[in-house]
Amino acid sequence: MNSHTSYLTFRTDERRSFVRITEEVQSAVDDSGIDEGMALVSAMHITAGVWVNDDEPGIHEDALEWLDKLAPPSWKPPANDTARSLLPDPGDYRHHRGGEDNGDAHLKNLLVHHQVIVPVTSGRLDLGPWQQIFYTEFDGGRPKRLVIKVLGE
Repeated sequence: MNSHTSYLTFRTDERRSFVRITEEVQSAVDDSGIDEGMALVSAMHITAGVWVNDDEPGIHEDALEWLDKLAPPSWKPPANDTARSLLPDPGDYRHHRGGEDNGDAHLKNLLVHHQVIVPVTSGRLDLGPWQQIFYTEFDGGRPKRLVIKVLGE
């Protein structure tokens, strides 16, 4: 079995964003020379994630709204009573006791996950017709890395 490792660094202007990285992952597959195998794509930070989904702005907006309801950011008003009820008691994340304000980003990472594995077939990412790979940022504004590990023959 052969392997190839590539790293990407992100510094998003927005606190939260979805960055399509399908082309960069395919480039790592190309550089690897691997014809059959898999590509592991993993965010190296606990306030970011990686997911496979459609590259459609409405889905991104809906996903952020859903994530905000499940892990409400305390740096803005809750979206509704359900989001308000999901805030930790007494209304702020315990993580913030250390001076941070990104407790919600850590929980969003748990929901989105920090990595995906994508099959490689005939030297190409074997994705469905609408699937794209995204780096998902939930606490941007500083450099964060992602690793791509391509394994196979």
